[in-house]
Amino acid sequence: MVLLDLMGGVALLLWGLHMVHSGILRAFGPHLRQLLAKGLGNRFTAFAAGLGLTALLQSSTATALITSSFTAEGIVSLVPALAIMLGANVGTTLIVQVLSFNVAAVAPVLFIIGLVAFRSGPRSRIKDLGRVAIGLGLMLLALHILIDTLAPAESAPGARVFMNAITGDPVLCILIGAVVTWAVHSSVASVLLIMSLAYAHFVTPFAALALVLGANLGSAINPIFEGTRRDNPASYRLPLGNLINRLVGILLVAPFLRPISESLPGLQPDLAKATAAFHIAFNVGTAALFIGVLDSLARLLKTLLPKRVKEADPSRPRYLDESALETPSLALADASRETLHMGDHVEVMLRKVMAAMMNDDRALVDEVSRMDNRVDKLDEAIKLYVTKLTRGSLDEREGKRAMEIVSFAINLEHIGDIIDKNLSELATKKIKRRFQFSPEGAEELSAFHKRVMDSLRIAFGIFMSGDVNEARKLLAEKTALRNTELAAIERHLDRLREGRPETLETTSLHLDVLRDLRRIHSHICSVAYPVLDAAGELEAYRAVESEVTAASLPAPGH
Repeated sequence: MVLLDLMGGVALLLWGLHMVHSGILRAFGPHLRQLLAKGLGNRFTAFAAGLGLTALLQSSTATALITSSFTAEGIVSLVPALAIMLGANVGTTLIVQVLSFNVAAVAPVLFIIGLVAFRSGPRSRIKDLGRVAIGLGLMLLALHILIDTLAPAESAPGARVFMNAITGDPVLCILIGAVVTWAVHSSVASVLLIMSLAYAHFVTPFAALALVLGANLGSAINPIFEGTRRDNPASYRLPLGNLINRLVGILLVAPFLRPISESLPGLQPDLAKATAAFHIAFNVGTAALFIGVLDSLARLLKTLLPKRVKEADPSRPRYLDESALETPSLALADASRETLHMGDHVEVMLRKVMAAMMNDDRALVDEVSRMDNRVDKLDEAIKLYVTKLTRGSLDEREGKRAMEIVSFAINLEHIGDIIDKNLSELATKKIKRRFQFSPEGAEELSAFHKRVMDSLRIAFGIFMSGDVNEARKLLAEKTALRNTELAAIERHLDRLREGRPETLETTSLHLDVLRDLRRIHSHICSVAYPVLDAAGELEAYRAVESEVTAASLPAPGH
């Protein structure tokens, strides 16, 4: 029963820590990267930014993952990134320092405040902060359970003998602390557990300090496995640098653990508080030791782990950061950027297929086909990423944005298919049969194509900004382009009646190109409908569109 209660208390502690972490991410997610970005001026502001961010998140691993994504994208250089991690190591000790005091009586108050805030209605920052309050209350309750469970176990037969056997050797203690922290992915949880063991006299002060060193080592191991890319050795620089900091600190402090532990009772009789003080002192001392030599450490890491130079895979997503999935606002921004990246490929395809048709360039036709494969892969990656995101809890606005991203990605993929399956085949047919458009026909098609290209660029802006005026403008262009298509068909038929040779041999080709460009434009305009719907103008536009369509149809018998 004691073991079961102990495991339950640890599980409750981890869940409370998770609630604090997720609540802060949901409440302040978009601003967390801004906090890091503002701290990149020098190593000292970077240290402060890392400390502040980790004090909020209560996870140096989360800070490491965010910072690693910055370094991978080239936004931050290695020296300030290492300084951020030094600050993160200190920041994660602050909650431990606070919880070292007897604040268990605050837990019911936090539960009440958190519950009222969490049930305040639709998701908002207040609701997310309510989650944080409940998480803190659970952590306090878990510590109370651990202390109450361990207190009677201290006098159990063989308990002290067993604990002394596994914690008598400092190296073994460090290894045990590292393994436990690596397993639970939280140095906060493991240090709080060590504090409970020390408070209940389950472990000696010497063993408690050695376990704390192990907890610091274990927290530096997780980012190496989670925040790196095996195909890029340079992605290991930051987590390896952080691990080196911890290892050097441990090697310097470990020989003096015995005299430090012997002097603790005189300085702080409460072993839980003494353990928390040692934890923060170790990380502050390590930061002070390394803050001045980060340049040398960065040079060493760059020498050991050179950046692999290789051709980038165009079909590989650039912005879909898996570590951002816990923060919907950040993940949606990444998905939007990737959709624009996909749109860039579609824009190039649309430009090149018309150039291939007008200039009889077979190489461009082949290149368009290869680009369509890239577009298909990016479309699948975006849909998979957004699907993972929607498995979590999204508010109504975030849910709508997720669907807008998927819808626009699907429409871009359809445009790619029309270009590859239709326009490319028409270009191949024209080249193979040596057809030539009439000068007037070629000019009409080029002008029509240019308007479609311009609309695609407008659509990109609407997708990112949600500008209602631009959405109205795009849908007005849809109606105008339909009329332009009808006029172009009439002029083509006039040339056909004149019996012009170029028009006779390219008549189906000319009309098919117009039709496919107009179909592409319809897919482009799909991005405007959610914007007008949000503005309450969609039904009115649908009614007008129906009237215009009916008026443009030919009369019976014509």
